[in-house]
Formats: sequence, C-alpha cells, structure tokens
Amino acid sequence: MKLYNISLNNLKRRKGKMIFLVMGLVIGIATVVTLLSITESMSMDIEKRLNQFGANIVMTPRNENLSLSYGGINVGGVNYKVREFDEKKINDIRKIKNSKNIGIIAPKVIGAVKVKGRDVLLMGVDFEQEIALKTWWQFDGYLPKQANEVLLGSQVASSFDLSTGDNMILSGRNFVVKAVLQPTGASEDNVIIADLHESQKVLGKEGKVSMVEIAAFCQGCPINEMTLQIAEKFPDAKVTALKQAVMSKMQSIELFKSFSLGISVLVIFIGSLLVFVTMMGSVSERTREIGIFRAIGFRRGHVMQIILLEALIVGLVGGFLGFFGGSTIAWATLPFVLEGGVFAGINISLGIISLLLSVSLSLAASLYPARKASNLDPSEALRVL
Repeated sequence: MKLYNISLNNLKRRKGKMIFLVMGLVIGIATVVTLLSITESMSMDIEKRLNQFGANIVMTPRNENLSLSYGGINVGGVNYKVREFDEKKINDIRKIKNSKNIGIIAPKVIGAVKVKGRDVLLMGVDFEQEIALKTWWQFDGYLPKQANEVLLGSQVASSFDLSTGDNMILSGRNFVVKAVLQPTGASEDNVIIADLHESQKVLGKEGKVSMVEIAAFCQGCPINEMTLQIAEKFPDAKVTALKQAVMSKMQSIELFKSFSLGISVLVIFIGSLLVFVTMMGSVSERTREIGIFRAIGFRRGHVMQIILLEALIVGLVGGFLGFFGGSTIAWATLPFVLEGGVFAGINISLGIISLLLSVSLSLAASLYPARKASNLDPSEALRVL
C-alpha cells in the first residue's frame, strides 16, 4: 500500500477531526484574506479620494529671488513678467522614467489684465484637466465650453458686480461670464479663469505656459525621483513636491495595512496552535497504529511522511476554501465597512499566498507531532494492544 493511500484512509476514517482541522485553517485563512481584501479595497478608495485634493507636484519657472509673501500677504509687489515654458514641451513630462505614476497635468498661463480700470489676474487653463484636478470646486452656472467664456472667482464677481450671463471686456475682447466659482478660501477667489489658448492671446503669450500642476498616483511612487526626472527634462524649472499631501496619503494607507497585518498574525498564531494541538492528540490516539507500522518494517521517515501528507492535504483544502470564503466575505461586507466602496476583485496572487500559507502552517504545526510519532518505540507502542 502506498503511503498516500494510508494518509487518505486515515483522513476518511477520522472525518470529524479532519473537518475540525480544515475549519480551523479555513477560519484563519478566510480572516486573513478578508482583512487584506478589505484593506486593498479601502486603500484604493482612500487613494482615489485623496488624489481628489489636487496637485502634489508643482512646476514653476526658476527664480533666484526669494518670495516676499507669507500667508497671502505680499510685501514685495507683484511681478508677472517671469520666464514661461514652451507649451509644446509640456508633454515631455509624460516621457520620464516613472511616467506611469503621472496622472493629471494641468498647465496654466498667468498674467494681469485691466477690467474697468483695475488690475485683475487672468489665469488660462485647460478646463478638462483643471476640473479633474480641482474636484472640490463648486460653481454657479455651467462650465465654460467656448473660447470666449470665463469662470470668475467669487471675489472678482463680487468686486465688479458680475454674475452668470454678463459680458466683460478683456484687452478689447468680449467674454461671457459662464459661471461664478463659490468661495474656496484660496487664490482662485481673486482670478478670472479662462481658456488656456484664448488667455495666451489676451496676454500676448502665445504658446507659453506660466506653471504646471501635476497629480501623481502615489501609492508607493518615488515622489522625490519623479521631481528629479521632471527637473532633468526642464532645467529652467523649479519642481516642487508637496510632500505633506503625499505623506498623508501614504500614512493613511499604511495605517490600514499595519492594522490588518497585526490581526492576521494573531489569527495565524491561533490557527497554528489549533493544528498543533489536534495533531498531537491524533498521534496519541494512534499509538497502536503507529506501533504496528513500525513492527511490520515501516521506517521513521515513512511514519513522518504519513502524518505530514495528512497535514499537506488538510492545508491545501483549508487554503483553497479559506481564500474563496474570505474573498466572498470581503465582497459582501465591504458596503457596510466603506460606504460606496468598490471591491478590488479576486486577487490571484493573494490566492497563491493563501494556499502556501495554509500548507506551510499545517506542515509546520504537524512537524513536531510527526517527529514524535516516528520516534515511538515499537515495543512500547504495542503494549497498548
């Protein structure tokens, strides 16, 4: 009789104990898979939400002068006559080594214009990219679609008593106020926002870009390396990473991972202890059987193989059921844990890891009982007959 046949027959005869062992592993593996799957889904949702807070890399023309402003108070005067970037070269940002981490690229042209005899800041943007970047913007009216349509900051609209549908003249060109931005508490409140290319014409800066805001997908992305790579493409640019925003993303995600890993380690320990105790009890109950095996010529290695084969089968079944059970639980409970959250899907890599973990756990916990069984003296084992 083959050794694996003996192992299978033993498991069939002791169905209750096998089910108990399998269920112990299933609960352990399912708990780990559930936690990690929910964590992965939550991490995706958190990063998606955090990425909505805007740019985390800003590229501006290099300037050797120190800024004379703090907290919105400028004591050095305003000078918009700075060097600009060539708009055609902006796409070089997507040619860096870590271009896969680049999300939104929002170029801007900035300059001063006269409105009813007063200086106002005009900011030309690509509205599609800008709105994708500034998802917190709320405005009354409709997003500008035509070149001659503008979006007014709340302070500008209030100062000039303008509302949606009104006309305004910028450098001899007629524009229609399509929407008014609700107060943001930021610089946008004090600017006129218009189409990028139309603003370039108004400001006399055709083909020029004053600054670029970049949103990077930063779950583990090398933000410092990315800034250096962009700086290499644009030697005259000052590339700044808003590390605070990036770090807040990373810390939030790592917090969930650390919590899940901690719980997983505890569950794995309990599962291994359960397997160990059960296998030790099984060896004690099978003293007579093991004695007979040894008496008829089975070597110590054969006895160890029989017990470890049983542990291997239990580990495979427990890992398989635990993975699919955990994935199902994660899918079912995610809506209650995270409102509006989307399940990350079946992770094949996690499935392979679950099987390996379950098998390793089962074998490791059975190693000492198997060794103890193989070292039983045949004569002492047969005394129980």
